[in-house]
Amino acid sequence: MSLRAFHIVFVTVSTLMFVFLAIWSFVIAVEKSGLVTGLGILGVVGSLGMPVYGVYFYRKARKLLL
Repeated sequence: MSLRAFHIVFVTVSTLMFVFLAIWSFVIAVEKSGLVTGLGILGVVGSLGMPVYGVYFYRKARKLLL
């Protein structure tokens, strides 16, 4: 597996983990403390930011290989 492919897989898995963190924090978690809410906000921000970074990386990596 190339470094580029690994990076794309890593970004995908990280995005899914951020989505799970947000769902856990806002839906599944029994205790609704400030820390849990903060983790939920981090999950939302990460699940929105990682795909943006993934597209940026993919475009940059594609230009480097051509």
